[in-house]
Amino acid sequence: MNLNKNVNWGILGCGKIAHKFAEDLLTVPNATLYAVASRTEKKAQDFGNSYGVTNNYGSYNQLTKDPNIDVIYIATPHVFHYENTLLCLNHKKAVLCEKPFAMNQEQVEEMIQTAIKNNVFLMEALWTYFLPHYKYVLDLIASKKFGAVKSLQADFGFAATFSPNERLFNKALGGGSLLDVGIYPLFAALSIIGYPEHITAKASFGKTQVDETCTVDLLYKNEVNASLHCAITKKTKTEAIIELENGTIHINSRFHEPSSITIITENESKLIEFEVKTNGYSYEAIHVQEMILKNRTESTIMTFEKSRQLIKLLDTVRAKIGLSYT
Repeated sequence: MNLNKNVNWGILGCGKIAHKFAEDLLTVPNATLYAVASRTEKKAQDFGNSYGVTNNYGSYNQLTKDPNIDVIYIATPHVFHYENTLLCLNHKKAVLCEKPFAMNQEQVEEMIQTAIKNNVFLMEALWTYFLPHYKYVLDLIASKKFGAVKSLQADFGFAATFSPNERLFNKALGGGSLLDVGIYPLFAALSIIGYPEHITAKASFGKTQVDETCTVDLLYKNEVNASLHCAITKKTKTEAIIELENGTIHINSRFHEPSSITIITENESKLIEFEVKTNGYSYEAIHVQEMILKNRTESTIMTFEKSRQLIKLLDTVRAKIGLSYT
């Protein structure tokens, strides 16, 4: 098995996050950004020119038919993830699809089953899982050095400029705080504590009937709890605080992206910083390449079961706050 074999990437969707991913892909060993696609040829051409790409397609179908592409990164608005992923999988293309995987459990399950049927790799792009600081925290918690987890507080909020047609405030595009940024605090709870026994949630809705803020409380056995919050109308600290029996782990601001951590015990407060030279998307790209070159169809880290749990939790919260996209 040659793990140094070159991997040709395609990018489907040419928005802001696609630019960040493309920048990082240029730093990944044995990775080539081979092709990009947008709904318009000009946008694809402009995007491709920024990264020296010559295969720039004005349709997603053209991209999936390119025989030289090994894996496609899907960076469209999440309301399109389901159809875009199925298109790629049915053309036997490996897929790294941005979070949230899809709009509901039924769509996610069909995506997973289609990947299995076609024997093609598929993973939800929850990049936080692969970042050095977050892996360090998970390993530290697993070691029980500071005892068991007692509670988690996590938030993600920013103040977006209101525009009824902009993706964040447009219900037809899956807008709202929960699916866009609330997924990160929920992911933190799942990855740190697990699936809860009891869920309560409340939200505030704006003019376009999307959830502009959302607060979720998760209860576990032994009175362990998680308090989570997200917003698209107000900036918050965007940090995660994990209280353990014998100390506290503080994942500092913008905990979901490359960050630092502070470990607080009775005797000291210790800051640990992590050197990351990219935007942070390079880590998940490296993992995806390793999985593909090992002929795996499922990630060993961001597994299908973890994506199932995440969308189940998102669906449950949506039901409790009365948010429907149909």
